[in-house]
Amino acid sequence: MNWNFESINEFCGGGMMGGMWFFWLILLIIIVVFLFKLVGTPSKSAESAMELLKKRYANGEINKQEFEEIKKTLQS
Repeated sequence: MNWNFESINEFCGGGMMGGMWFFWLILLIIIVVFLFKLVGTPSKSAESAMELLKKRYANGEINKQEFEEIKKTLQS
């Protein structure tokens, strides 16, 4: 078996049409990778409403009464 290819066209089957499968293969790989990233796990920065409420209370942005009212609303 001779593995001394003179060009990529010879490796891909010769000529423009013979190498088109290589182009479509690369394009398919790029699309699959993009879809996996798009559908991947949600961002770590995504927080639940309750976590945000607790942080606002801890930072003093809301008082205890507001905290309890919002908490009741979220739990219902």
